[in-house]
Amino acid sequence: MSASSPVSCSIDLNAPGKQIGHLAFPKITNTAGWASTFVHIASVANGEGPTVLVLAGNHGDEYEGQVAALRLLQELEPDQVTGRVIVIPRLSPAAAVANTRNWPSGANFNRSFPGRSDGPPNEQLADYLTTVLFPLADVVIDMHSGGRTAWFLPCSHMHVVDDPVQRKAMLEGMEAWCSDWHYLYIDVNGSGLLPVEAENQGKLVITTELGGGGRVPAPVHRLAWSGLTNVLRHVGVVTGEVQTRASLGLPPAIILDGRDPDTIVVSPEDGLFEGMLEPGDPVTAGAPVGRLWFFDRPDRAPVLLRSPVDGYVVVTKAIPITEQGDCVFVVGTPIDRAALL
Repeated sequence: MSASSPVSCSIDLNAPGKQIGHLAFPKITNTAGWASTFVHIASVANGEGPTVLVLAGNHGDEYEGQVAALRLLQELEPDQVTGRVIVIPRLSPAAAVANTRNWPSGANFNRSFPGRSDGPPNEQLADYLTTVLFPLADVVIDMHSGGRTAWFLPCSHMHVVDDPVQRKAMLEGMEAWCSDWHYLYIDVNGSGLLPVEAENQGKLVITTELGGGGRVPAPVHRLAWSGLTNVLRHVGVVTGEVQTRASLGLPPAIILDGRDPDTIVVSPEDGLFEGMLEPGDPVTAGAPVGRLWFFDRPDRAPVLLRSPVDGYVVVTKAIPITEQGDCVFVVGTPIDRAALL
């Protein structure tokens, strides 16, 4: 661990072979005064090559990546690796057990970066990633989904970073997931994102949104696994043939641009949201994507919620009960990959 960090690691991240252990940082509860929170970590290392940090469970209720990461640490063996793969399958353990997005403290771990060694537990863990794990890594994979609250078109996605070399590498890494869709996103609701901290350190960052809505369909599990393992082959840390959409007999993926904040539509008032379109459906500007009903005013007609642009539906709210200001849907506009180079 770093000299000032309260986080310890039970395995030697510089050692060859396969190790499974945990990170530990202080926890104080009503039933345990001198306790620790464990965040499990694994390392599979063999020879010289890139270091890839695979992360899941950043938000507790996003299980798609957690399953894929657990499978990876079970199945990956040193003779398949050239370099090092470090896996943390569940960054937010208490939130995952509670099936919540945020930690029991209310902290959003994905808004905790760069963190502080003398901060609350979420910031202590974020500081350890920022000062210890990110510097070790060449590639950072952070797997997300819509969680319980939203159904996100299963896709790999990315920030459009300023550096053209880093941006090209991230674009190619995103495409190596071989999903039908890719999405370009921006920061909303503040700062402190895990991927942004890794990007600021110059890393090749690959992120996903793999469905959500409180259930993981089998095709999403398959996409999480096939995409993750193909990206590991793509960056050269795992042996095997790299697949492409073309080699799989699939048409080119569609890249959707979500960098316009106006494409994120929020509810004007409390109500009951009814989705009228599904993620992946095309939509024209002004067409209804959903409508808001009113339990306390059954005499009142629903309010139509319309798309601000031509494009495709990317996200819809999965929980019908809606508060004023909740995101109810997101639309993305197609963009040619050449515009990103």
